[in-house]
Amino acid sequence: MSSLYTRSKEFTRNRKSQSDSPPASPSPTAKTFRHERLSRLESGGSNPTTSDPYSDRASARARREAREARLASLTSRVEEDSNRDYRKLYESALSENQKLKTKLQEAQLELADIKSKLEKMAQQKQEKTSDRSSMLELEKRERRALERKMSEMEEEMKVLTELKSDNQRLKDENGALIRVISKLSK
Repeated sequence: MSSLYTRSKEFTRNRKSQSDSPPASPSPTAKTFRHERLSRLESGGSNPTTSDPYSDRASARARREAREARLASLTSRVEEDSNRDYRKLYESALSENQKLKTKLQEAQLELADIKSKLEKMAQQKQEKTSDRSSMLELEKRERRALERKMSEMEEEMKVLTELKSDNQRLKDENGALIRVISKLSK
């Protein structure tokens, strides 16, 4: 009986360490090894007091089924916890994505606003440069017109000075003629 107890304890320890990993479908070789271990447990653990091999097998089967039920409940709990973790991760990732999307939209709006401001400034600068160029052309035209007027006025001044000198000469001649005539009439 003590050998059965130690073997079954080792078997449960092995099963618990295997339950940490997710359950997978056992391969055919694993099935045969399990069957051999069970048969060794059943054969090695025969109780000298009980003579019924069916009752030993039934109790071993009942223990095995109870153990499998416990393992199944543990794996379902692990799966539920992992599902919850995945849900939490998914929800946190989703909320982070939403935050990033709103930041991206805000940045795009800000970028569009800045682009429109830059376009307005470029238009204003272009208008100013066109205004400046038109003002420069206008100023150049006015300057040329003023220079022409100045040159015309300088020419007129020359003509006026010539006319004044001619006028003065003619006055002097007229005065001389008047004196000659007055001397002759006396």
